[in-house]
Amino acid sequence: MDFRFSEEEEGFRSELKGYLDKNVTQEFKDELAAQGAAEAGGASADTVGPHHASLIKKMYEDGWATPGWPKEYGGMGMTGMKAFVFSEEISKAGIQIPGGGGMGLIGNTIYRVGSDEQKEEWLPKIMNGEVSTILGYSEPGAGTDLAGLATRAVQDGDEYVINGQKIFNSGAHRGTHEWLLARTDPEAPKHRGLSVFLVPMSSPGITVRPLYTMGDGRTNETFFDNVRVPVQNLIGEKNRGWYHVAIALDFERVSIGGQYVALKGQFDRMVGYAKNTAHNGGTVSQIPWVRDKLAWVGMQLEAVHLFTYRTAWMVSAGLVPNYEASASKILGTEIKQHIADIGMEIMGLHGLLKKGDKRAQFDGEQEKDWRNGIFLRFGGGANEAQRDIIARRGLGLPR
Repeated sequence: MDFRFSEEEEGFRSELKGYLDKNVTQEFKDELAAQGAAEAGGASADTVGPHHASLIKKMYEDGWATPGWPKEYGGMGMTGMKAFVFSEEISKAGIQIPGGGGMGLIGNTIYRVGSDEQKEEWLPKIMNGEVSTILGYSEPGAGTDLAGLATRAVQDGDEYVINGQKIFNSGAHRGTHEWLLARTDPEAPKHRGLSVFLVPMSSPGITVRPLYTMGDGRTNETFFDNVRVPVQNLIGEKNRGWYHVAIALDFERVSIGGQYVALKGQFDRMVGYAKNTAHNGGTVSQIPWVRDKLAWVGMQLEAVHLFTYRTAWMVSAGLVPNYEASASKILGTEIKQHIADIGMEIMGLHGLLKKGDKRAQFDGEQEKDWRNGIFLRFGGGANEAQRDIIARRGLGLPR
């Protein structure tokens, strides 16, 4: 087994770094720092700033937005490993591609299950940012048991009429289309009577109401009251939506698990604090239990990195990571919380201080990281449910 990138992949990384060094301006960096400070203070950034938007536009024009998509749909036709390298490097630069979830999750799913007409209709629009998608899955009575959802889509001529409610509908206040899972056959077994639709958020009858998380992020509850969408907006096969969404969920869990760059930044910050903070004539890093905990987290973080490479390789091979995506998701989200927890232990009461307090370390980021770390352990599929997936599909255990 070779854990190294190929010469071609390393060459691509060097080329991309050169492009970013040339095009990531100081104005972009200053704007990014100001946005981070606003978010740490409790503001919710719904859009990127003008320098960020200008850079993204240039990346689209230069063909750098969708390296993993087929060339016939406007992408660069690169392997999953190159696409992963791309994701790592733009994350290091702080670049957020709008509709990134749409590209990685929805775009990949449409490419696999959509008709030729749907691919031609939606993939270019997702690629160029004209369509930004959000996920409409969970409902007040259907979360982990997603197949128990009650939102209905009833065909009326050449349209579907949708009624129901979604909750924890992140991005619904700014996305252009909802990737909506709805029941189209109430008489079928609950997993087999669902279909998936791309619903324009500008459609009459949609109401979006905010819900704020303990990490200062915004999610939403969204209501659909006789919302009409064309039959053509049903993606893939009718009543096969559960299986189409399962593909999208696998890609989502790959993306959630693949947070190595951000996690490494948090970890390095904590290591720097331990090395540079005085304690009893030495530094915090010389305390045995601190060294032990940081070493343990460092090893876990490298395991996250390797699991992410594994799923990226599977995508390169034309496979859809399933229980492998669940494993990556568990590792990535739980180590995020471990880093925050251990940071609190090491920093003590200083870790509780918020932005604005002159005694707060890292401008209050530690306190916010702790609150943010909790959400992803159930967002994208509760980790307990992911362990069930690994047991059944990975280990062949009975229900």
